[in-house]
Amino acid sequence: MRASGWCRVVVAAVGVVACGGEAPVSPDEHLGQAGSELGVRNGSNLNGSNLNGSNLNGDELNGKGLARMLVSVDYAGAWFERRDTRWDGNGRGFEWREDRLDVVWLEGSVFHGRSRGQFLSGLDFVHARFQGNLDDGGRVELRVNAIAPGWGTNRDVWTYRVSYLEPADGRWYPICRDADGKPANAIAVAGRWDYRQGLPGQGGAKYEDPSTFTFACEGAAIAKCIRFGYKPWASVNGVSLAAHHQACTRLIRADYCGDGTSHTVNGQWVNLYDAAGVQQDTESWAVEAEWDTEGARCFTDHNRAHAPVSCPGAPKKTRCGTPESFSAGTLLQSETP
Repeated sequence: MRASGWCRVVVAAVGVVACGGEAPVSPDEHLGQAGSELGVRNGSNLNGSNLNGSNLNGDELNGKGLARMLVSVDYAGAWFERRDTRWDGNGRGFEWREDRLDVVWLEGSVFHGRSRGQFLSGLDFVHARFQGNLDDGGRVELRVNAIAPGWGTNRDVWTYRVSYLEPADGRWYPICRDADGKPANAIAVAGRWDYRQGLPGQGGAKYEDPSTFTFACEGAAIAKCIRFGYKPWASVNGVSLAAHHQACTRLIRADYCGDGTSHTVNGQWVNLYDAAGVQQDTESWAVEAEWDTEGARCFTDHNRAHAPVSCPGAPKKTRCGTPESFSAGTLLQSETP
């Protein structure tokens, strides 16, 4: 399997994908190191730290005994804290003030906006503040500490080092961490996901909400699928990759039933490929499943689950993994050793 011609990818369940090179992001020296965090674990999230794992995006803000998941970020209400020079009777001084952005939007993974008639983009968003939405209905303040522009094949994939303000102690902590607990980068992706599990048609679904976006932690399904070449804002030969990206998030997490429940564990291998030319089949492994945005269209007994999987109401297919299936609605196919 090849990733857009620039990286051969056979997915394992550990580590972070960094194909084709990745510009470094300087760590924020003022980040808290322990206590409260939106940590990244190799488990069952949509946006966290697995290659072939169960994370969709990040984990929880575990501050002072609370378990809170960051589920989306608002475009509206973004602002900067700027230091202005002022003159008083004793000479020059400084004061801090909020500089609100009138509008913010994403082009690919790059922020753009306007503030007081001035156009802003890209690196202008260092130190920008956003309001994040938590799964318990609460809100949390986010800060962009550093930005790394994309380059080469991934020039449209920018990464962000983001932290959140913990009200309990007034300190800033990273929203993403790698498998070693160190701060990790995130990719900004338009729209939001439903991180619930066990809900057919809802769990794991993506919503093209024009008012929100997602900071997708590197190493989890949302960001991994972008690294595999399935950029939801891009297209190949006139075909949008948005649906392929969503199908990939289901595949990586072995969300066979399309209800947000992962049926895989870390340490397993999976080969994925498509008919769009993004990923090609390079292995001679056994077919595992066919995938679309709703989960597995079919799956075999040779899969990554460690227990029998039953998807109520799922249609039965006599054959799974045929080349002809790509012309009948299948977006991706997967194989396992």
